[in-house]
Amino acid sequence: MISASRSSHVGAALSAVDILVALYFSELKVNPKSPHDPERDRFILSKGHGCSALYASLALRGFFNESVLDTYCADDGVLPGHVTLRCVPGIEASTGSLGHGLPIGVGMALAARLDSRAYRTFVVMGDGECDEGSVWEAAMFAGQKGLDNLIAIIDYNKIQAFGRTSDVLDLEPFAKKWESFGWAAIEVDGHSISALCKALGSVPFEKGKPSVVIAHTIKGKGVSFMENRLEWHYKSPKPEEEERALEELK
Repeated sequence: MISASRSSHVGAALSAVDILVALYFSELKVNPKSPHDPERDRFILSKGHGCSALYASLALRGFFNESVLDTYCADDGVLPGHVTLRCVPGIEASTGSLGHGLPIGVGMALAARLDSRAYRTFVVMGDGECDEGSVWEAAMFAGQKGLDNLIAIIDYNKIQAFGRTSDVLDLEPFAKKWESFGWAAIEVDGHSISALCKALGSVPFEKGKPSVVIAHTIKGKGVSFMENRLEWHYKSPKPEEEERALEELK
């Protein structure tokens, strides 16, 4: 999809795709035939630039025909380069302005409580966006309100747009920061489907607290020449690179 459209963010998609697989094929209570079911779990991809992985997951889960993926980032296509509400079934919010996904998720989780509904809200965030003050304002509010129907998953690949997170703005001690805001935190291998499913299947980690899964990942996971390389935040694979990458992923 990214190679065909000469667009960006393949590294960010590959670091998050295992998380999305664990959610859509194991944990999320959603029905592709009834995408607006009021009791469905809500999912927000706050790192909206990684949307190619979300679109692919939704298509494979049955929300829309896989042929639609050919329109990704194309003129007159229906799949924009950042997650956009109503472009296809299964999208709950427009994202990509980083730091907004968790506040939206907090609102959805609070609404569920006020409406006495059992659905849960899951938010996948990038580590770089955790530099945003809006993330911590939302985290503080969720902790104060005890929103244990809210689950954040951090795609902690340790590279953001212009460098390593440890150099741009160090997040550590990351789990302790979330815990100090009233969250229950665990850390997992973000490329282990079994570890992700085990963690997500046990939420809330503590009754009365929102849950955060810090998923340790690798930017560009699965493609040797993309892994842990800053430039693949933006680069688009050339045809020969696409062919090599697909062969490695097999």
